[in-house]
Amino acid sequence: MPDVQPLVSDFVLKLKRRKVEGSHAVARQTAELLRSVVSQHRMGSSANQAAALADAVRAVGEQLIAANPIELAVGNIVRRVLHIIKEEDISATAVGIEGLSVTVDSDDEYDNERDDRPSLSAAVLAAHARNALRAPSLQTLLEDIPVSPAISRTASSTGDSDGKTAGDKSSTRKLKHDVIAAIGDLIDEIDSCYEPISEQAVELIHQNEVILTLGRSRTVKEFLYAAKEKKRSFRVFVAEGAPRYQGHILAKELVEKGVQTTVITDSAVFAMISRVNMVIVGAHAVMANGGVIAPVGMNMVALAAQRHAVPFVVVAGSHKLCPLYPHNPEVLLNELKSPSDLLDFGEFSDCMNFSTQDGSPLLNVVNPTFDYVPPKLVSLFITDTGGHSPSYMYRLIAEYYSADDLVVRRKSTA
Repeated sequence: MPDVQPLVSDFVLKLKRRKVEGSHAVARQTAELLRSVVSQHRMGSSANQAAALADAVRAVGEQLIAANPIELAVGNIVRRVLHIIKEEDISATAVGIEGLSVTVDSDDEYDNERDDRPSLSAAVLAAHARNALRAPSLQTLLEDIPVSPAISRTASSTGDSDGKTAGDKSSTRKLKHDVIAAIGDLIDEIDSCYEPISEQAVELIHQNEVILTLGRSRTVKEFLYAAKEKKRSFRVFVAEGAPRYQGHILAKELVEKGVQTTVITDSAVFAMISRVNMVIVGAHAVMANGGVIAPVGMNMVALAAQRHAVPFVVVAGSHKLCPLYPHNPEVLLNELKSPSDLLDFGEFSDCMNFSTQDGSPLLNVVNPTFDYVPPKLVSLFITDTGGHSPSYMYRLIAEYYSADDLVVRRKSTA
């Protein structure tokens, strides 16, 4: 893929340097890049073009995931595209089998011989095509179908080799076109995820309620905007989200829309939670077990909500649904930001010069980015497909990903 490699290298560099941050921006740019990868991929003479296309996407995905493992949206989109390739190939196989059955039924010569040949159902053939896409595994071997004379004889009876080659090229072009179109639909889904989520605001937020949120989330902002546009009267407590203080920006945006807003410090959450009717927050990622990776301080908010029996609601688009579990070794739950967010080096420079006899500094600064909120602390998820309980998330996530692609293989360093 000589034409795409500069784009891949450029995006990898942006991810490494944190020039692209935020699940929405990362997911959209990843999908656009993978669409270019598919578009520029040269379909060769391999019998299984879908597998070759998936390998090309997987190779690029490995580079992107390694560039910034904390951005789980990258892996989510890579796996979504791999799932799209499988689904489009299975769909094309099913259509081909249906067309083959029509041709076979109209062939008098085949009708005279069909009693002498073992028959294979469309479901069996589709399963065989699906297995061809999988990496070798015990399950694949157990499900595999031996080559049957019916397959070879049917293949030889469909026409001459020139017609078969033309048909293969046509089906290859169609597969590529369908995958590109499906990725385009995925990009549209990412861009429009706020609307279906916001439409549910009027059902959740009632008159004269008090809402608490932490930091700044665009999904939360659009959700509250929608409630305001439906003439709901409510008040919002915004915990400032130290040390980046993104809550200050959200408070200003809400005030501009006419929402009564109160800014509080993060440490005041427990003191104010008894006045709150509902907690509504965003998420960095939603894991397969229903747990949430969210901005630092969110676990404290969830604990406060549980202690006072306040519903803890998480709003997130489907591109944030991650098929991995928190205990998976490839999941990086956190990263440390610069200490300069917390301390002024000029003011504390004299403290940093002192050290113990073994050379380690006396003053250390830890500035984590994220918190992990376990599913038992979450009351409800609001996604672009509706409201779901934490226990249902694994089933919802299973609709977007294939089991074979839950872990993107990393290249060997040996």
